[in-house]
Amino acid sequence: MKRSTDRIRVLVADDHPVFRRGMRAILGAEPDTELVGEATDGEEAVALSLEVRPDVILMDLNMPKLTGIEATQRILEANPDTAILMLTMFEDDQSIFAAMRAGAHGYVLKGADGAETLRTIHAAASGEAIFSPTITRRLTEYFATPRLDRTTRSEQSFSNLTDR
Repeated sequence: MKRSTDRIRVLVADDHPVFRRGMRAILGAEPDTELVGEATDGEEAVALSLEVRPDVILMDLNMPKLTGIEATQRILEANPDTAILMLTMFEDDQSIFAAMRAGAHGYVLKGADGAETLRTIHAAASGEAIFSPTITRRLTEYFATPRLDRTTRSEQSFSNLTDR
């Protein structure tokens, strides 16, 4: 977790150059954030995260070589204090739960505006778990379903958990 007097050190891991350029502009305009690296695939994200030790990683879900899920697992095995935010276009239950199981601190849709993305970076750097409003609604609906339906869905999504 970052100290309150430090700038938030951010690594952007995404294979789309236009997205990385946009994040570079957003982060560069903020005095309390610092872009410490950009990775274009999952393997590079893992290697670069070990080298630059960012506070927060903005991780694309689908990247070449290693997926964002695989890269997240590897990064957190080596450095569990890194906050990883999945930043993606996918909002299906399987992707959301896979990111959570991998240890992601949040799940944000790429359609979010710059202010929302910065808010999620600050929250993650402070140790909070955060989800974009669309994802929060999906999670709430998922867990608010009637018990019988939820049990069936839960068994599918959390097959490695026991009833206890």
